[in-house]
Amino acid sequence: MSKSPREEIERLRAELVRHERLYYLDNTPEISDYEFDVMMRRLIELEDQNPELRTEDSPSARVGGAPVDGFETVIHDPPMLSIDNAYTFDELREWDQRVRNGLGLERVEYLAELKIDGLSIDLLYTNGRLSRAATRGDGVRGDDVTSNARTVRALPLHFDSTFETLEVRGEIYMDKGDFAELNRIRDEEGESLLANPRNAAAGAIRMKDPKLVSARRLRAIIYQVVRADGMRIPSQSAAYELLRGLHFPINPERKICAGLDEVIEVLEDWRGKRHELSFEIDGIVVKVNDRELQGELGQTSRSPRWAVAFKYPPEAAKTVIRSIGAQVGRTGAITPVAEFDAVHIGGSTVRRATLHNYDEVARKDIRIGDTVLVEKGGDVIPKVTEVVLSERPDDSIPIAVPESCPICAEPVHRFEEEVAVRCSNAGCPAIVREALIHFAGRKAMDIEGLGEKIVDALVTANLVRDYTSLYELRHEELLQLEGFAEKKAARLIEEIEGSKTRELSRLVFAIGIRFIGERSAKLLADHFHSIDRLMNATADELIEVPEVGPKVADSILFFFSLQANRDRIARLFALGVAPVHEVAEKGSRLAGMTLVVTGSLERFTRDQIHAWIESEGGKTSSSVSSKTSYLVAGADAGSKLEKAQKLKVPVLTEEQLIELLES
Repeated sequence: MSKSPREEIERLRAELVRHERLYYLDNTPEISDYEFDVMMRRLIELEDQNPELRTEDSPSARVGGAPVDGFETVIHDPPMLSIDNAYTFDELREWDQRVRNGLGLERVEYLAELKIDGLSIDLLYTNGRLSRAATRGDGVRGDDVTSNARTVRALPLHFDSTFETLEVRGEIYMDKGDFAELNRIRDEEGESLLANPRNAAAGAIRMKDPKLVSARRLRAIIYQVVRADGMRIPSQSAAYELLRGLHFPINPERKICAGLDEVIEVLEDWRGKRHELSFEIDGIVVKVNDRELQGELGQTSRSPRWAVAFKYPPEAAKTVIRSIGAQVGRTGAITPVAEFDAVHIGGSTVRRATLHNYDEVARKDIRIGDTVLVEKGGDVIPKVTEVVLSERPDDSIPIAVPESCPICAEPVHRFEEEVAVRCSNAGCPAIVREALIHFAGRKAMDIEGLGEKIVDALVTANLVRDYTSLYELRHEELLQLEGFAEKKAARLIEEIEGSKTRELSRLVFAIGIRFIGERSAKLLADHFHSIDRLMNATADELIEVPEVGPKVADSILFFFSLQANRDRIARLFALGVAPVHEVAEKGSRLAGMTLVVTGSLERFTRDQIHAWIESEGGKTSSSVSSKTSYLVAGADAGSKLEKAQKLKVPVLTEEQLIELLES
């Protein structure tokens, strides 16, 4: 049965938001840029066909991801827009036609340059000195990462110039060689390997310790002059000459093209040799060279009309599947994994690919012995995209859904409305391993040195049964493990001991409640102030927490309904784990009130407004009801404003709310 436009739009929005979080906040992408763009294009197409379904919070209205907690917010003026993509020469010709029609010209001069695959950065220089560096964030608001940007040796900290104010934009990235060395060191130390240089650079620039950022050996290129004391810069190529003169690192490969035919020659030239570069690129950016013409073309809410990024389609290779195994994750989910003959794709050798779930295996009818096409777009995890049925062996058989766990042989279970098949044994070594890695992770209890290899060694030696037994480890036990000397053992014991007094929100995240991420863990910690109160909360009390709905509440209730989980918490406390939670003093201006914030705000982010409301004793909600005290409405407020007016809920502008809070 085909889905309605509303259903498909809602599904696409949910998927895009999830992948944005994985990419921009967690740095753990599951899909390629190409697949993300296909979904985004489909969403935009559906919204264009059904304008009544367009909302202000749709992923199509945003550029990039949300700023990361822990940094000051910077407002970008003008916004840092993303660039539309083209994947075929036909799409590129359509863009060229739109440009020429918009300018009324027969031919336009373009500048084609490598699209370096890194993290966008905005740099402000005041009187020749770097005064601020900010990430792109959501395009309007980014994170102030000045201290970290100062560690990028390619960027000038100051220069001799008459400019009082110079603002430039570019890309922070990591060289392939430095990335390989970083992963080699992480592998030796038992840390998980990073997916690609882009993720390594993005993760580094958000680190809290600039010394650690410096160790990543980040590099940069600058490609745009935003402002230079009102100086008129006639072209993109002239901007590069200005940047070169000020000793900024600039794009090493760029060419002025008299028209689209020359652009296509550049694209063809780099198609074959792009993997020879010392850094990753994910395409070629084509820009109208004349900046006055750029101004005439203008921009949409998402991207400039005068630029396009040509992205090379994902590279595919034909190979043969030799086996289909399974890996068990932290929540017990069993994921089928294909092992195949080694193939070279996107500059690296690939031998395996996740098949996601058994429904996906059945849908594509993937079997052992099949000849398949494997793609790897944007240097992300490879994916089996197609089975070559004409080359299937006669004796192949479909892959059956396992009835028992491949690791511990206990029965598996599939929850209603879920595609995942899960091991039901909480003591399964694979689940224990993944739970320990999660518990010790940087965003959880942050136990440095407790990476995958060391966790494997501890589990294999039966020194740990679950995360509580970490706190029972003894120095002499570690010395029995291969690779452990006095200093390394002492350092790990010290790290474990130090984790006992981490923030409460980290512990709530670390214990592995389904659907509880970093933000929801913080909201729960702020609301209940202790694990004991959280463990004994009712469904009604849980739903009072901002952003906790019935599904999340049920997951929390189920987790703490299991005596084994309660016993683990009790053991943690008995072993000296004492999480801290500082309760900020609250005002009372909004005590007992529930507010809903909607629309585009001008002075503050929605998270900042929410935090301010809660600091004054108020509660925030995502939906308008008769119990809503106020609706705070920004521009393009949409259906929530209509509902508030219908229910006669008082409506405040952003300024009126600020006046109320400051009165």
